[in-house]
Amino acid sequence: MLAINAFFVGLIFGLGLIVSGMTNPAKVIGFLDLAGAWDPTLAFVMGGAVLVGSGGFAIAKKRQRSLLGAPMQLPAASKLDKRLLIGSLVFGIGWGLSGFCPGPAVVSAAAGQPKAWIFVAAMVAGMALYNMIERRRK
Repeated sequence: MLAINAFFVGLIFGLGLIVSGMTNPAKVIGFLDLAGAWDPTLAFVMGGAVLVGSGGFAIAKKRQRSLLGAPMQLPAASKLDKRLLIGSLVFGIGWGLSGFCPGPAVVSAAAGQPKAWIFVAAMVAGMALYNMIERRRK
């Protein structure tokens, strides 16, 4: 039952990404082009997502279990460190160069966009490299 609900939540999320234009790299790059033809529409999408997410987190913090009965697992880290800042920088550079971030890239790849397939392959390779480095570090 949990997997079925996760599938439908993911499907709704993916449809939201399509409707909002987040799966269109040109729209994303237009949003990031502050010195050129800036397109502010995605700022409203992100602002709406932050508002909805903030409400969800406020409710979740008060609960021990999810609505489906699974244990509530919220992020515990709260400090900014070098690894987080470097990771954020790499993420931002990748987003700016490609116009994709992970969620919209997966949706676009599923829709058959070849550029998204390349991005997803590079993303998976980056995750594998990170895991390899982390294992050696420990």
